[in-house]
Formats: sequence, structure tokens, C-alpha cells
Amino acid sequence: MDYPDGMLTDPLCKSALCPADKKRHRLYDAENLYLEVLPSGNKSWFWKYWFEGKEKRAAIGSYSKVSLKNARIERDRLKQQHQAGQDPNSIKKLLKQTRSLPDDPTFSTVALAWYKNKEAGWSIEHAKRTLRQMERDLFPVLGTRPIKELTGLEILQALKKVEERGAIETADRGLMICRQVYDFVALDQIPDVTRGIKAKLQTYRGKNFPAITDPKRFSELLKAIDLYHGGIVVKTALKLAPILFQRPQNLRTMRWSQIDFDEQLWTIPASEMKRTLEGKENGQSHYVPLPTQAIKLLNELKPYIGNSEYVFRGERQASKPISDNSVRSALYSLGFGESQSWHGFRASARTMLAEQLNEPIEHLEAQLAHAVKDANGTSYNRAIYIKQRGPIMQRWADYLDELKGK
Repeated sequence: MDYPDGMLTDPLCKSALCPADKKRHRLYDAENLYLEVLPSGNKSWFWKYWFEGKEKRAAIGSYSKVSLKNARIERDRLKQQHQAGQDPNSIKKLLKQTRSLPDDPTFSTVALAWYKNKEAGWSIEHAKRTLRQMERDLFPVLGTRPIKELTGLEILQALKKVEERGAIETADRGLMICRQVYDFVALDQIPDVTRGIKAKLQTYRGKNFPAITDPKRFSELLKAIDLYHGGIVVKTALKLAPILFQRPQNLRTMRWSQIDFDEQLWTIPASEMKRTLEGKENGQSHYVPLPTQAIKLLNELKPYIGNSEYVFRGERQASKPISDNSVRSALYSLGFGESQSWHGFRASARTMLAEQLNEPIEHLEAQLAHAVKDANGTSYNRAIYIKQRGPIMQRWADYLDELKGK
């Protein structure tokens, strides 16, 4: 039997049965509220709605626990969320996450729950760094305090201790973590006590890596590199750093298997790039065209590497690459450590390629593996410009040779 909208009664709901030839039977009330009856006799309330063009339903509860009157009250509450532009099911999911916390959770309990909720979407490095910072800077001071009782002054004092050791950037990151922890429990109506703290911390301005962008000074650096008296592995890495200007982590872990000598191309897997976890798992590899100077250096190095998979094999262990400190130390030994960092070769190349060689910015950003926003600022330009970048890299390597000849 079908019932007109708004005509359900508790007696009708109580006596409702699912016909033997159906998997389920729905009895509709007003405004898309309905009772679903299964052959087993179980009865549950649902509210049907549409969100972002898709039909959805929100579970309200079983008839044995939720009366018709209360089901209508809950339907009206869900409607208010929907009318406010929210997805009732998404809100319910978030509430379930926060309600899994103890009645009076400590800061560390909430922070770890937030961390667990976010971890899957982070890169492994970012997840490790975040957990390490919480365990080192936040939990020892704030961890055992009930989050409902925690004050902004306590958080400020914890972050000031970080500042006292000169870690201004780390203190700034610590505050961002605290803000997100409070966002995580916002629906539990726990007041966000982090407001106003930033104004009381030292201002952090992102540091730029030291980089020489004056051609004359860069010429001096290149000449000094040619005279470096260290081992051939570090010296080759030192020579390739300004030519290829990739991130130090990618250059020092370069593998022979990634190099196509015939095509003069180095392919860096997406999993090794500086990206989100989704980007590492599903993103595109980064392609680096190799100018003839780079190919020559690699061929000259190969006989010294043995059977190591790494181009720049470690001094003590062939199964590991050189350390991040190797090229940095070499730059200091040459007297350029304060003015030129390993990572800074990226800025050096980016600046001089644009200012001295007039190369298109979009091609340079692709060579740097930077994601570039489009004109609308909403999506990303994923063009890799590989055909254009090959000649650019050769012109750049030739330009560096010219600088050394001056």
C-alpha cells in the first residue's frame, strides 16, 4: 500500500511490511523523508536530497529508536544544513571522527587524531616532519592538558620556547599545526584559543636560498668549481648543479637507469618529486633535457662508479648516494658557501636565463618543475614544453662556458 506524502502515522509505520517479491519497501512522508522496510522486518528512516547534482540519502536511524515525530525533526535539521550549502553526510562523517575522541580529550589525543585523519593525503616526508615537530615542540608542554582547558597563553609560551632557540620558521609552523588541530574539533564547540597568537610571535618571512645572479660573480664561481680538488664524484655533482639546476635531493639521488644517453634525457619519477602524496602517486614524471656538456660529464664519471645504481655514489657505501652536505661543504671550501647554496642554483639559473638570455618564463618554470597557475588562478598549467626546453638547456650550458671564458 502507498501512502500520500505527510500521511504516515506511527501505527502505519509499526505495521508496515515488505512485500515478499521486493528487496525493500519505502513509505514516504513529506519532503523526501521515508521509512525503508526490509524483508527481515528491519525499518530505518532516511532523508533523500541532492548535492552537487547527485542524489544522496542521509540515514536518520532505525524506527525502533526514532519515532515518526523525531524523524521529522531530524529531517528539518538536515534540511537546514543542506539549505546552507552543506552536505549533511559530510558533516556527519566529520562529527563521527571527532566523537570518537574521549569525552575530555587532551591536546595530544586530538592532535594525533587530526594527524591520522590527514596523514593519508600527505607525502611521507611531510607526515614525518609534522609528527616529529608535534612530539618535540608541542606535546612535552601541551600534550597532557585537556584541550577544553588549554589557553592561548600556554600555546604562546610553548611556541616562544621554540623561538628562543632561533627556530622562527619552526615556531610559525607550530602555530599552523595548532590552528588545524582546533579546526578539527570546531564542531564540538571547543573555542579556538590560537587567535591573536601570531601577532605575538616574531614575524617569519620565508628565507630565500643564497644565490648569485650577477653574471660576473657567477663566472668567478664557475671558475672556482673547475679548480675544485675534491673527489671526482662530488666535483661532477658540483659541475652539474649549475647546468641542470634541479633540486639537490633529485640531483644527488640521480640513477643511471633514469638517464637516456641516446635521447639526452633524465627522467625523474613522480614519486621522487616535491609534490603531494596524490601527485607522487599519480603525477607525471619530470623530464630534464641534458645538454652535451652534461652528457660528457656523466660519461667521464661512469668508470669511477662501479656497479652502484647511483650516479653520485656514496664514498663509504655504493648502495647509497652522496649526502646532502657534500656539495654544500664543497661550496664553502671554495669560499662561496655564504653567497651560493646548492638549492640556490635554481634561482641563479632562473634569473639569468630570463634576464640575460630572454628565455620565456613558462618554459623556465617547467624546467624547474614548478606548478604554474593559469590566468584564472584556479587550475594549473601542466604543459611540460619538452621540445622547447632541450634547446634552452643547451643555450644555458653554452652560456656558462662563455662565462668561464671571460
